[in-house]
Amino acid sequence: YGVLIENFCKANEFDRAIKLLDKLVEKEIVLRPENSLDVEANAYNPLIQYLCHHGQTGKAEVFFRQLMKKGVLDPTAFNNLIRGHAKEGNPGLGFEILKIMGRRGVPKDADAYKLLIESYLRKGEPADAKTALDSMIEDGLLPDSGIFKSVMESLFEDGRIQTASRVMKGMVEKGVKEHMDLVSKILEALLMRGHVEEALGRIELLMQNGCATNLDSLLSILSEKGKTIAALKLLDFGLERDCSIDVSSYEKVLDALLTAGKTLNAYSILCKIMEKGGITNWSSLEDLIKSLNQEGNTKQADILSRMIKGGAAASGNKKGKKQATVAS
Repeated sequence: YGVLIENFCKANEFDRAIKLLDKLVEKEIVLRPENSLDVEANAYNPLIQYLCHHGQTGKAEVFFRQLMKKGVLDPTAFNNLIRGHAKEGNPGLGFEILKIMGRRGVPKDADAYKLLIESYLRKGEPADAKTALDSMIEDGLLPDSGIFKSVMESLFEDGRIQTASRVMKGMVEKGVKEHMDLVSKILEALLMRGHVEEALGRIELLMQNGCATNLDSLLSILSEKGKTIAALKLLDFGLERDCSIDVSSYEKVLDALLTAGKTLNAYSILCKIMEKGGITNWSSLEDLIKSLNQEGNTKQADILSRMIKGGAAASGNKKGKKQATVAS
């Protein structure tokens, strides 16, 4: 049977090879104990590949599972089955094949993974695509840049922002420094949804890997949308790390805090800004002093008044720093 199948495949007579295969599978000839001769790889691989390329992966898998019972663990056949399932829109079946390969210690193929991930995405199943991507990375295979982008985009559009963020983390840790426009969208969404610590952790990771984040843009958006505490924490983060931040960004955050009635927060961050040698002529400074006095925070108001007048600036900064801890 093996020789006949091999010869039919070589002659491109796949229909005849498939008829023989059907008989082989139906009668379980491969599994018969008296059948001591094995079907050779050069007989079954061309046929499995043909079936997987022509919408008959299920038939190919039934045949190969019989071969597996005889101890056949051919990486080429496994990967062809994965490709076939992915192409036919059955990525779940392909992933099951991957699991078998993992259990049996069979080496996996990066291209097969890629097709599987793309198949999940075409079906609108980004979470499963992410699972396959994680498995690919765990197997020591580096996904190409486009795969990271596709999975992140699909998760983002599906509203799975934190999952997209985890993919982004994996991408950066693998040294892929592309798609920063998408990265910025994910960071913005994290901050807008209140996942501030996670966003700051991602920004830290990006900085450690030489990827600049546009803090000015994020601060502007957060201030405009009234996300004052997120803006405050992001600005504080930037000041602590001596990030380059435009004066107008300081003012936007301070204005937003003052408008929201968060005068102590505005006071504490203003002191930090001044300690860093930043803003000194904020147009709403007098309004902040007035609000602090009205709320009974006269010490803080006095410190700011003396800063404006230029008197006892060093003392004012020192007190301001101490007070900032209390205010936050």
